[in-house]
Amino acid sequence: MSQAGPILFVSSAPRPAFISALDGARLFPVIDSDWANAVHAVEQVQPAAVLAVPSGGHEPHLAALANTIAAQPLYLPLVAVDAQAALPRNAIPFSSRGGQSERLVARLRAALRVRTLHATVMRRLPEVSAKLSLTDTDPIRDATVLLIGRGAAYPALSVALGERTGVVGALSIEAAAKHLNSRDIDGIVLAEGFTARVADAFLTVLAEDTRFRNLPVIVTAHQLAGNYDLPNLEMISGEPARVAANALPLIRQRAMEAQLSRTLRSIDAGGWLDPRSGLLTLEAFARDFARAVEQTLSRGGGLSVARFAFDPTNPRAQLDAARILSRLMRQMDFGAAQKDGSVIVVFAETDFRTAHMIARRLSAVMRHTSNGRREPRHEPVVSVDALSPTDTARSLLTRLFADAPRAAS
Repeated sequence: MSQAGPILFVSSAPRPAFISALDGARLFPVIDSDWANAVHAVEQVQPAAVLAVPSGGHEPHLAALANTIAAQPLYLPLVAVDAQAALPRNAIPFSSRGGQSERLVARLRAALRVRTLHATVMRRLPEVSAKLSLTDTDPIRDATVLLIGRGAAYPALSVALGERTGVVGALSIEAAAKHLNSRDIDGIVLAEGFTARVADAFLTVLAEDTRFRNLPVIVTAHQLAGNYDLPNLEMISGEPARVAANALPLIRQRAMEAQLSRTLRSIDAGGWLDPRSGLLTLEAFARDFARAVEQTLSRGGGLSVARFAFDPTNPRAQLDAARILSRLMRQMDFGAAQKDGSVIVVFAETDFRTAHMIARRLSAVMRHTSNGRREPRHEPVVSVDALSPTDTARSLLTRLFADAPRAAS
C-alpha cells in the first residue's frame, strides 16, 4: 500500500528491531524524531502516520503531539507503542508482544485505510456540499460496543464503556454472534467468564470472517498466544476504567471509519442519505413516500408503514434503531429518522399483517442496546398502518401518528 508520506517514529531511545523491520523491508519509509522535536517533525515531514514510544517524562510532549495531530485536516493515525499510562483520546494503543512487526504492519494498514477513506470523502464532498457536510461530533458518541462476558468485572466494564458509548451486552458467544449479524458494531470487548479455548475459537472465527476482521477486539481475561489475523486485536488487563480508556481510541477509529463509509454512500446517493443514521433524509423520505403512495394507488398492491417511537429523553435509542433498520430492512423498503425522536419505515408491496410481523421482529432487535448505567431498557412503541384506497401520503402518516397512543397502551 503506497502512502503519500512516511511514518514518523517518535522515541527517546533507539529504534526497536520491529520498527527497523518496517523500513528495512521497505514496507513503510520511517523517519525518526525525539520527543522534544516531535511537533515540529509532524509539521515538516507531513507523515501518513505517527508511531510513538512513550517513556518517562514524555507526558507533556505526548499531549502536545496528540493535539497537533488532532488538528490536521486529514486523519492522521497516532499509534502509541507499549504505553503504560493513560493515553490521549486519539492515541491508539499497540502492544508489541515481543516485537512482532507483522502485527504492526497490519495495524498501520488498517489505520491508513481510514486515512484514505477520509481523503476520498473530502475529495468528493463538494459534489453534494449544498446538502451534506462532515460532522465534527466525536464518533465515539455514536459508536456501539459489544461487551461479552459473565464474570464479576462485567457490570463495571459495562458502566465504564457506557459512560462514553453505547453498549450491547452478551452473556454467551452465541448471543454475541446474533448481535454481530443484526447490528453495526464498532468494537468488541471479550471479558472474563470463558475458557481460553472458547476465547481462542471465537477470535479464530472473527479472523476468518471478512465482515469482522478489522473490528477492534479487546481481550481482558487471557494472554492468548495465538497469532490471529485481527489487525486491531489488543489484550488489555487491569481495572475496568483502564480497559475502557485504552479500548476507546481503537473503537473511535472504527466508528470514524463507519461514519465516513456512510458519508460516502450518501455522496453516491446525491446527498439524500443521512450519513449519521444510514436512512433517508427527511426531504428524500417525503419525496419517495409521496411517490410510493401515488404509484401504489394507481397500480394496485400493498403499502404499509411502521413507526418506532422511543423515549424522547434517550436520543441514542433512535440512532441505534435507525442503524439497525438500515442494515436489516429489505432493499425495496425505505425510512427516515423523524424530528420527534421516532423512526418511520415504509414496507413496499406489504399488507398490514405482514408489516406488523416484520415490525415486531425488528423491534425485538432494538431492545438490547443500553448505555451501561443500569437504566431500565424501554422497548420501542410500534404502530403500524396500511394504505387504503382513499388515502393520501399525508392522511396515512396522520393516522399512523394518531395510532401511536393506542399502540403504547
